[in-house]
Amino acid sequence: MNNLLKYREKLNLTQQQLADKAKISVRTIQRIEAGQELKGYTLDALSKALEVSREQLLKDKDLEEKETNTQIIKLINLSSLLLLIVPFGSIILPLIIMYWRKEVNAITKQIVSIQILWTILFPLVVLLVIFLGNLFKINKQSVPLTMLLLLLANVYIILRNTAEIHKNKKLHIKLNFSII
Repeated sequence: MNNLLKYREKLNLTQQQLADKAKISVRTIQRIEAGQELKGYTLDALSKALEVSREQLLKDKDLEEKETNTQIIKLINLSSLLLLIVPFGSIILPLIIMYWRKEVNAITKQIVSIQILWTILFPLVVLLVIFLGNLFKINKQSVPLTMLLLLLANVYIILRNTAEIHKNKKLHIKLNFSII
């Protein structure tokens, strides 16, 4: 909801009443409530008329929503840990949550893209280790060790990104492209 609209309705004012009180046109109020940027004289007049600070009118109108979205984004990221139990779980569950909660944005797309890339690279790296093990007569224990290290690396990526989302609302480990 637009901040101007929120404060106007809080005071139970019509657009006309607010326009008269702020000494600006009704059309200006309509444009601002429709999404036009609020600045200059109009910002001062409206903040005075509504008895709120300029910062309150300019404050990101979706700030509270973004806070809850951070929790959802962390949930989407942590749901990738399902890979430890279910093959492709690190892709399927985050996608289900992402579309169910309608949280399709650059960060969530990156989370799923990382898991898709990891799911593709995991068997390729394991096959490479098997091939090199046969070629150079390396101990057969290298395959399970490689698989364990790859799983731990992915768990680290998931946990590190969750911490960064919590702290700075962005990913620490990300790709320069998006698969989805």
